[in-house]
Amino acid sequence: MTRMKRIAAGIVGLFALIQQGLAGEIKVTPMAVSDYKSVFGQVESRDVVPARARIGGTIVSLAVDEGSAVKAGDVIATVVDDKLALQLEALDARIAALGAELANALTELDRGKKLLAQGVVPKSRVDTLQTQYDVLNRQVEAAKAERSVLVQQSTEGQVIAPAPGRVLTVPVTKGSVIMPGETVARIAGGGYFLRLSLPERHAAMIREGDVVRVGARGMGDQSANGAREGKLVKVYPELDGGHVIADVEVDGLGDFFVGERTLVWVPVETREVISVPAAAVSNRHGVDYVTVKGADGPLDVAVIVGGITPGENGPQVEILSGLSAGDTVITP
Repeated sequence: MTRMKRIAAGIVGLFALIQQGLAGEIKVTPMAVSDYKSVFGQVESRDVVPARARIGGTIVSLAVDEGSAVKAGDVIATVVDDKLALQLEALDARIAALGAELANALTELDRGKKLLAQGVVPKSRVDTLQTQYDVLNRQVEAAKAERSVLVQQSTEGQVIAPAPGRVLTVPVTKGSVIMPGETVARIAGGGYFLRLSLPERHAAMIREGDVVRVGARGMGDQSANGAREGKLVKVYPELDGGHVIADVEVDGLGDFFVGERTLVWVPVETREVISVPAAAVSNRHGVDYVTVKGADGPLDVAVIVGGITPGENGPQVEILSGLSAGDTVITP
């Protein structure tokens, strides 16, 4: 029996040494934390530019649809005006006729100059022939310039993407008849951001440069823990319907739909709290206790706990009542 008592005493001493080695002491110090307001942010594009037709006519090809990615300069549609081809044919015939008249006027002018040298015709006759030749020559040049304009209009039938981005809407179809300046597609480009609308009472508490938390895609239940970080880049100086408007930059919005909403947590207030590691809180019969270091040894103190927040050394439990700054908490 004496041997068994010695073994039992040794085991008790071993457990005491283990507890003493694993136990730790933490001095309670208030720390500043931010309270977050959860709002929905809507995905917006920085630029929404229309791709317009430069000439009127019929759309004979359409290379994009909603959601297509385009680069600046890509041909997204081709517009053909059948009247341009007819006008080109008419101008070619006119240029040929003027060319024949010009050749005849040149022959008459050369003959007049020879006759003038022989003293057969007066100089006024030669001046008249020279004027006729010059007028016809200018008419040929004007007709060629007019033809160049028609050729340029024919090339402007290609509708070009003015900026890189994604196509939002295509309000026309192949075979549609459009007028000059009509929109063929709307392109969202320049990057994406989240636009927030917060109640007016938070207007004085948010600042450009604040770090916010952005939830995942979808409208289901989300938590701020583990959310991506974003940055408040712009706060608009004008209230809209009792709300302050702000823009948030965050990576990874390229796959979102323009207009899609997601949860954003914005810091609106800073307060001091007391928190301890979650392992330091124990629950007995529905009451939470924390062990503190007293004058006569460890002492269990009943506390009222709040939420759990992530910390550098694991989850931290906010203590609403029961502890004061300067207390020493014993953790297992």
